[in-house]
Amino acid sequence: MLNIYRYATDGEALRRKLERSIDFEPPVEKAVHDILHAVRTAGDRAVLDFTEQFQGVRLKDFMVSPEEIREAYDRADPAFIAVLEEAYRNITAFHRHEVEKSFFYEEEGGVILGQRVTPMDRAMLYVPGGKAAYPSSLLMNAAPAVVAGVREIFLTTPCDSEGNVSGHILAAAAVAGIDRVYKLGGAQAVAAFAYGTESIPRVDIVTGPGNKYVALAKKQVFGHVAIDSIAGPSEVVVIADESANPDFIVLDMFAQAEHDPDASAVLITPSEQLAQAVREAALIRIDGMIRKDVIAAALESNGAIVITGSIEEACRVSDSIAPEHLELHVSDPWQLLASIRHAGAVFMGRYSCETVGDYFAGPNHTLPTNGTARFFSPLSVRDFIKHTSIISYSKQKLLSCGEKIASFADHEGLQAHAEAVRERLRHP
Repeated sequence: MLNIYRYATDGEALRRKLERSIDFEPPVEKAVHDILHAVRTAGDRAVLDFTEQFQGVRLKDFMVSPEEIREAYDRADPAFIAVLEEAYRNITAFHRHEVEKSFFYEEEGGVILGQRVTPMDRAMLYVPGGKAAYPSSLLMNAAPAVVAGVREIFLTTPCDSEGNVSGHILAAAAVAGIDRVYKLGGAQAVAAFAYGTESIPRVDIVTGPGNKYVALAKKQVFGHVAIDSIAGPSEVVVIADESANPDFIVLDMFAQAEHDPDASAVLITPSEQLAQAVREAALIRIDGMIRKDVIAAALESNGAIVITGSIEEACRVSDSIAPEHLELHVSDPWQLLASIRHAGAVFMGRYSCETVGDYFAGPNHTLPTNGTARFFSPLSVRDFIKHTSIISYSKQKLLSCGEKIASFADHEGLQAHAEAVRERLRHP
């Protein structure tokens, strides 16, 4: 289930095993293309047809009523509501530190330059709701949008064959103050909000994880709207030294593997003894897991224990993977942090398990996958704002440097650019 690799001799085999991709199979690409085209051309009718085909219900209303949201909140376990509210406070508090401010500064000659920061007008938050409901995803997507000041926030999540949405998701929507909840899922939901239909508003950004059809739909509509990222299966890398607890590591690897057979969980350690202990603990514990078949399939296909020559080499191997989640089960994680360049989120020490980040700590759990942590970042307030450059030139300043600007345009062969300046110089 968990094979051991020695990086010095098995590096190439390990690379092939752990290689991740954001490519999609041709049948998926065709299906998504057809859905996007149908929704763009037929609007509501196509959305209703695809919802009936994939969700098993012909909707009479796209939206959940405010009364249903309030009832779900009132029916929920008060203890669960308390946890949701505390988690949302933590997430919101973290994201407030990301808020950017507009700036302006003045130069000689009556020049004022600056940048204005404004929130997007409309955002659609996608929350998975097929095989399982994820209220945590709702809170993680809602908090940065709310903190950013987005004017209109819409949420969509798949309903069941009776047209009902998960009560846990509706309760979380109430906690986050979101009252516009749609019952749509899949590529058709992404298309509807990207293009707009008779009943569904066109938005400026689409965020949130989903299956491969949702991920590809987001990729295809990028440019019509902004997106956060193209999410792939979940992944964790654990870097550990001889001080680590094998059972902690095993359960953290299981926690990622239980998401999906395509999920990835990797331990990297210079300790042969720890590697063997983790492998044995995994074999012992797997039968006690409710989702043992999913866990076993994920670890067989995408799991590994990697033995390196040093903890520094372990960091280099992790950087080559650029994992979504990176846990540091080492005696001094803060010292090791300086050696890490690529990870969506880093969990410091044995008590900072990834589950804490998924639900409660505050930093966003919507993270880059498939090695894209090399250039993508976690979902943040910055995803929901835009920057506008402000340029105010005085006549005095243009007269003093206009000919330099015009000559620059001359060198690019753009006559009208140059003449736009020179005309002002001729008629001050």
